[in-house]
Amino acid sequence: MKKICLNADMGESYGRFKIGSDSSLMPFITSANIACGMHAGDPTVMAQTVTNAICHETSIGAHPGFNDIWGFGRRAMNMAVRDIEYLVTYQIGALQALAQSQGASVHHVKPHGALNNVAHDDIEVARAIGRGIKAADRDLIFFANCKSAMAKAGEELGLRVAKEAYADRRYDDNGKMLSRDSADAVITDPKFAAAHVLRILEEGAIFSVNGKRIPTDVDTFCLHGDEPTAVELAKEIHSVLNINNFDILPITDIIQ
Repeated sequence: MKKICLNADMGESYGRFKIGSDSSLMPFITSANIACGMHAGDPTVMAQTVTNAICHETSIGAHPGFNDIWGFGRRAMNMAVRDIEYLVTYQIGALQALAQSQGASVHHVKPHGALNNVAHDDIEVARAIGRGIKAADRDLIFFANCKSAMAKAGEELGLRVAKEAYADRRYDDNGKMLSRDSADAVITDPKFAAAHVLRILEEGAIFSVNGKRIPTDVDTFCLHGDEPTAVELAKEIHSVLNINNFDILPITDIIQ
């Protein structure tokens, strides 16, 4: 069977503020990207999300972002690359400790929001993220946007790279997620999302809103857990992939 990983950004609640429906979403994904307290999340939420992932045999990953709770990590920050490197290692380390306390391990890293968007194009930021990952654990898998500077940086640094596309986002002509400033940037219709995922896998390419075909392999698809439609999208995508003979696996079973 053809193999694919479904991942989601999770653990983004904070104190009394609840974001997403992690408990309902977890059964339909195979790898969880857990916020590490900078853009969202807190130690208790992180620990609870680790527990949830263990119960569902979902592989655990760190989801580091800019230190921007108010902006949910979706505002770019002008930081020295060395500071970004340490910021990434710091957040991974926090999740590693909480995972180890429950007998689990962190297996991958997926940058969040504006940090991810900046690193898509900026090779120096991408390298800083890669160095931050490598410092925490050289065996961690780097989730990198297809056709991004992150994929290049990860390979340069000798990291294992998982090429990532998005189940719930449209693309621009440069192969980057369409800006959230665009009204149609986010895909909210479950059937459209499933068809979008299947087309990418069957045609070996992502497609821009203007119809540009950008060839790429894909190892994993991301869903944004903070979106209100995330659970319904995940259910439909999971069902369609099963019908089309895809084996939906944790990233650790795909990237060796």
